Amino acid sequence: MTAVDDTWWTPRTDVPLHEWRPSAFSMQPASMKAARQVHDRIWVSAGLTHSYLVSTDDGRVIVGTGMGFEAPVHKRNFDAVDPSPTRAIIFTQGHPDHVGGADHLREEGTELIAQSGNAEHLAQDARLADYRRDRSNFAFATTVREGAIRILEEFGELPEQACPTPTVTFGDRYEMTIGGVDFELIATPGGETFESLVVWLPQFKVLLCGNLFSALTGHIPNLVTLRGDRYRQPLMFVDSVERVRALRAETLLPGHHGPIAGADYIDQELRRVRDATLWVHDRTVEGMNSGMNLWDLMSSVELPPELRVGEGYGKVSWNVRAIWEQYAGWFKHESTTELYGSPRESVDAELVELAGGAAPVAARARTAADDGDHVRAIHLAEAALRASPEHSEAQAVMLDSHRALLADSDNFWLSSWLRHQIQELES
Repeated sequence: MTAVDDTWWTPRTDVPLHEWRPSAFSMQPASMKAARQVHDRIWVSAGLTHSYLVSTDDGRVIVGTGMGFEAPVHKRNFDAVDPSPTRAIIFTQGHPDHVGGADHLREEGTELIAQSGNAEHLAQDARLADYRRDRSNFAFATTVREGAIRILEEFGELPEQACPTPTVTFGDRYEMTIGGVDFELIATPGGETFESLVVWLPQFKVLLCGNLFSALTGHIPNLVTLRGDRYRQPLMFVDSVERVRALRAETLLPGHHGPIAGADYIDQELRRVRDATLWVHDRTVEGMNSGMNLWDLMSSVELPPELRVGEGYGKVSWNVRAIWEQYAGWFKHESTTELYGSPRESVDAELVELAGGAAPVAARARTAADDGDHVRAIHLAEAALRASPEHSEAQAVMLDSHRALLADSDNFWLSSWLRHQIQELES
């Protein structure tokens, strides 16, 4: 492998992945003025999800196209290093940040290649497009808007978001050779979507792995996303990790951030993520079988020191709940009211009234906040606000507790949600 450009994230092998790689907060819309060469034949144009170009003796292959509005940046960067025809575009998964720029980057005769579940995935995404967009805004709206404005000012256009129909699909594996470069596409349904795939370049020992390991390689996988999506399957994820480990890649090129290098180091880190995922799965199943309730399991399952991985995108406690509900569904067997369309909070105002009004409940919330129990404080403050929506002390407790929780968070989704709630409370 050629040396990775030192001005970009230089691979390390001396510490675990989650200790040196950037956080999800550094994922930004495409802005690079030139593509970075990360291998003899491979360039990257970074964005919300990276787009890669593989140069061959008979044209180029693009892996991932980013969002639609990012495509002018990727096209300019790739045309500057290899203006030859685009023979194929490969989608490692069907999420918008992987397929959106396809229409702008494809040419006459370009093959669009995806795993065979891609059509069903895109159909489901389209079915819930408004729902998911609205529930993603708290995390991405400002970033996307600012990036789109910048690209519009630079290029004078913003391509529409593509929803491409693949011209080539496959089930488990697909092999092709273009211009002397061998490509092996391998299904990895344990990724962020059931139609995820990785691109293996055996001649170079390079694997383009997309978001198989979620947005942050070396962190616990995100089995459920706060924007709303289908649960991701932990054992399927483990199987997909094993498919990748068997390749003994010398370089990983993920969908976010820089390269990961060194066959032994890669194997070590993938085993750590695999074993951490299995630990959470197995402890959850054991707890379910022993009669523990979900809430106790969420607060008690922790990784042992030797399996410590990052929780910058997913969280162990969230994965406990995702695993529980994948196996057992939404009925917790705790209350008959779970079976009816009347949530517990629907009686909060009445209970607050019986407690003497919003003031004593807000005071109890303040005590909980002062004791550092900010989740309990929010429970109580929310109850007070359902009885008295303008109660100033309850609003103050809500704001203080959200700020305290934010100060203690390094998880992208949780921090984004807490910031959004703080903005709502402040306004």
